[in-house]
Amino acid sequence: MPIHYLRGFTKVERTDEANRRLGRWLAFVGGAANAGGFLAVGQYTSHMSGIVSSLADNLALGGLSVAASCVASLLSFLCGAATSAILINWGRRSGLRSLYAMPLMVEAGLLLCFGLLGSNLEAHRVLFVPATVALLCFVMGLQNAMITKISKAEIRTTHVTGLVTDLGIELGKLFYWNGPRSGPMRDAAFVRCDRQRLVLLASLLAAFLGGGLAGAIGFKHLGFVSTLLLATVLLALAVVPLMDDVLGQQ
Repeated sequence: MPIHYLRGFTKVERTDEANRRLGRWLAFVGGAANAGGFLAVGQYTSHMSGIVSSLADNLALGGLSVAASCVASLLSFLCGAATSAILINWGRRSGLRSLYAMPLMVEAGLLLCFGLLGSNLEAHRVLFVPATVALLCFVMGLQNAMITKISKAEIRTTHVTGLVTDLGIELGKLFYWNGPRSGPMRDAAFVRCDRQRLVLLASLLAAFLGGGLAGAIGFKHLGFVSTLLLATVLLALAVVPLMDDVLGQQ
């Protein structure tokens, strides 16, 4: 039963419930990695809107070194998303059961690299801080592209701007009073909240917040070794379909 349950997270045949379960866990990991990364390098690595705004500001003000760092972060996120798409499309064309699991395995490996890089941050900050920022941006792009493809762009897990916006829209529908319809607007569509989507959005936001708290607390008390816990979560989500492919080829 546990094997069947774990297989459901990243198996090829998708259901809305499987996407929601996977989305919540990835939102937790995204929140934890983002919070831990901020404590490590003083920068959030999933917020591309802020990075692009900072790029524009520093280009205008002549801060070329910061602007170059922003460009590197943006390109890293973009490359991560592209890598996720390449892995998934290659897995689909190859008939693999693990096409959605492969990006998570790569993410788990990169988070382990983040933990290893962390031990060198204090001694070699000039070199390792930019490398760590680029690595975390790549990870965030990789994860966000994976869940975007798997859910057909309905779920995001590395940032909450879209989540909060959609949540606000559903709350607006929930509290909207339709009232009696008369006159030329009597045939207007009845406004109805999608309560299932409302619950999903709220749970994703809560998972991201919970992950952020766990990541910040873990980093504060355990340091970079806390990334081992995040990598373990990702491995658990991905390992069964990968083993299905390995055993199926023997």
